[in-house]
Amino acid sequence: MTALLAVNLWDPSHVAGFAIVATAFVLGMIHGVTPDEHTWPITFSYSIGGYSTRRGLRSALTFSAAFTLQRALASELAYLGLSRLFTFGSVDYVVYLVVGALMAAAGVTVVRKRRTVHLHLPGFRSHPEEGEQTGHRLDLSDPRPWMPALHGFVAGWGFGAFALIIYTVLAPAEHSAAWGWVPGAFFGLGTTVVQVLAGGLFGMVASRKGLDAEAIRRVALRTAGNTLTWGGAAFVTGGVLGLAFPGIAGLTVATGVHVHNLDHVGIALVLVILSVVGVGVTTLVRQTRSEARSARATTGVATSA
Repeated sequence: MTALLAVNLWDPSHVAGFAIVATAFVLGMIHGVTPDEHTWPITFSYSIGGYSTRRGLRSALTFSAAFTLQRALASELAYLGLSRLFTFGSVDYVVYLVVGALMAAAGVTVVRKRRTVHLHLPGFRSHPEEGEQTGHRLDLSDPRPWMPALHGFVAGWGFGAFALIIYTVLAPAEHSAAWGWVPGAFFGLGTTVVQVLAGGLFGMVASRKGLDAEAIRRVALRTAGNTLTWGGAAFVTGGVLGLAFPGIAGLTVATGVHVHNLDHVGIALVLVILSVVGVGVTTLVRQTRSEARSARATTGVATSA
């Protein structure tokens, strides 16, 4: 513990033994807490889409387990001197493209629209679901269990300050190739601890809206679907912008905060805000209010009858 306290978590060096593992784990926890674009939009989407604390925990754990596997693999490759294969300058923008495409595809899978045919027959009154007024019907489907795992493994290849420390300082400091994967694994486990707690919280929020079970499911899945679809579009846009105009995409503003992921405001933080706050939280609030109004209207009709 004394050795860990002496480690500079901002820029660790000359780390050995137990301090390697402890430093990686603590850095992973910091990574899980800070608004990182490779974790928060995906964790929020799948956890809120679970519409319960248990499902939220499970989604976050699935994502984080795959993320941990990727970081362990990359850590071993870094020990073997192969980090240059996945730490080139534009790697983040390539990851944005892939992750964004996967997010958008998952969002379309969760919330689908299909054409409907309306037959207005005498004596029959239809009760269209949301979207049917325009000739479409919304199908809401639970996210497949493998989706967060795939996103976790792909998103883990993103490269930032934390990954730089793992691949250039902690992994090479291990004493043999048999242990090269350990720093990445413990970094992933540190992130897992935080993300699983956050996932459970998101799932609990989705389940405690004062609505019946089916309304909660609709709110949660619409929120997850919108966040994945529009968040994915934002990631793809960020990836294209970064590859086409790296100078513009790389612009940042220093915040003065001496914590990685918080020290600068740039495209990464913008993607988090657009996905989680701009789309996710806004959809959650709007859909909850809509369902609450529908529930009150239904109760009022039943009472008057």
